[in-house]
Amino acid sequence: MFNPPTTAQVFPTLLQDPRWRMVLQREPSNDFVYGVTTTGIFCRSTCPSRRPEPANVRFYNNGAQARSAGLRPCKRCQPEDDSLAPSAKTAGLVAKACAYLDLQSDRTVPLSKLAEHVGLSPFHLQKLFRATVGVTPRQYVHAQRMKHFAEQIEAHSITDALYQAGFQSSSRLYENAARDLGMHPGDLRRKAAGLEILYSIAACPLGRVLVATTEKGICAIALGDTDEELLADLQRRFAKADLVPADDQVALQQVIALIAEPQAALALPLDLRATAFQLRVWQQLQLIPRGETRSYAQVAVALGKPTAARAVARACASNPVALAIPCHRVVGSSGAITGYRWGVDRKEKLLAMEQAH
Repeated sequence: MFNPPTTAQVFPTLLQDPRWRMVLQREPSNDFVYGVTTTGIFCRSTCPSRRPEPANVRFYNNGAQARSAGLRPCKRCQPEDDSLAPSAKTAGLVAKACAYLDLQSDRTVPLSKLAEHVGLSPFHLQKLFRATVGVTPRQYVHAQRMKHFAEQIEAHSITDALYQAGFQSSSRLYENAARDLGMHPGDLRRKAAGLEILYSIAACPLGRVLVATTEKGICAIALGDTDEELLADLQRRFAKADLVPADDQVALQQVIALIAEPQAALALPLDLRATAFQLRVWQQLQLIPRGETRSYAQVAVALGKPTAARAVARACASNPVALAIPCHRVVGSSGAITGYRWGVDRKEKLLAMEQAH
């Protein structure tokens, strides 16, 4: 049993520890690994996974020491595989590129300039950056600006927030705001207050189905056992929107038809909030033929990110539109039918129905 020391014992000094700075900046080092108490995993300093909370971090001289503390090695960065050590240099270069882009967030950095900064050719940098981070440098900058804008908008006007986030004009912000923020900037500032979402609920072969739409398209498809359960989930996801009951038989029948004709999903208008990586995963899922399945690892390989199986799993779990994005076609590496947001029983039934036709 792993019994970590308390936060009070370690947290005051961690922020001053140079190893923590290396973890934050993903600087390569063979002198230590770090463990995360909440996940029970230890990693290289260059691991591309999300940075943990400082209070949950412990440092160890090597993998053996981390194992003796009850931790297991990260499958993504594989800290005990010496053959992967050169990749630490690659991750360090990509981390250097990310840090430079963060510092230059108020201006456009040409790929050639970024490549010169890290000492690589533009082509090589673009390839390494996408393989490590999951998006291109340009997509990374846009995602960071959208993130900063979402943080600033609650305390500032839209104009102030967009310039503080690094946008050079409002047109750049509004161009893809509904897609990247899930709603228009004004709605985000009001936390979706006043945003009208119509929802309809009906019976389907999988129980009860809820379809919610904005003026842009379908924003939620959920499966459940009762209307109350489905509505409560919608209220949680859109806490301050105006949820209006409707009887949209067209939308309902379109969605219910997906059970028999999954390919029709490609024609549905969707209004989704997602990161660039989530969108890539969801697009990949729509390429899985009916009657077939893929493992999380296979989807990660198809995306060009063979170590991102867990990130793929998180993207599947975040899918807001059942059936339209067929996350039920992704299974465990052994072929086992693993977790499904709307219930493993429904996942099994969906797969059986698709494989029978």
